Amino acid sequence: MRHKIAPSILACDFGKLTDECKMVNKSEADWFHIDVMDGVFVPNISFGMPVIKSINTIAEKTLDIHLMIIEPDRYISNFKELGADILTVHLEACNHLHRTIHKIKEEGMRAGVAINPHTPVNLLNDVIKDIDLVCLMSVNPGFGGQLFIENTYNKITDLKKLIDKKESKTEIQIDGGVNTSNARKLISCGADVLVAGSFVFKSDNPINTISELKNI
Repeated sequence: MRHKIAPSILACDFGKLTDECKMVNKSEADWFHIDVMDGVFVPNISFGMPVIKSINTIAEKTLDIHLMIIEPDRYISNFKELGADILTVHLEACNHLHRTIHKIKEEGMRAGVAINPHTPVNLLNDVIKDIDLVCLMSVNPGFGGQLFIENTYNKITDLKKLIDKKESKTEIQIDGGVNTSNARKLISCGADVLVAGSFVFKSDNPINTISELKNI
């Protein structure tokens, strides 16, 4: 299966949000990756629900919503109404992860679980067959433009072994510091979805940059 590219809208020019979304539509990107931050779980605040609603009116591709918030269960149905196709919660933010995963699926969305750089993948052992997507944070969450954490390669390998052992169909997503220098190695280790923010939106030609990542 060919890998997917999910430009991270957090890195776009918010003053040209409509144009940036249309660019993603026109590009070879597969998903829109949208980070939702509450200033509590991570030290930053990002999109609110009205902005996501606006993005959904323009986006013609899968909406991949990444919740970096505490108590995500309170908002699952809201994000379904806003148009989320995939809803990812952080393992570190969920007291009852199994219940949260199934609540997302009951709303008709695909369920993702994100883990921070310090969190071992074996904590997903008991839920891996229930998850559609695992998002491995390859930077510490909260801000764009950070440097890639090299240990991510080992985590992909470990996660791929777990997925194969459990005969799961879970996709592996990498979020943070992705560029054309590390994309090939990430894919060869087992990554299925690459999230790229600053590398895409700060480039001279974002459509070409997305194409390079897609065809690497």
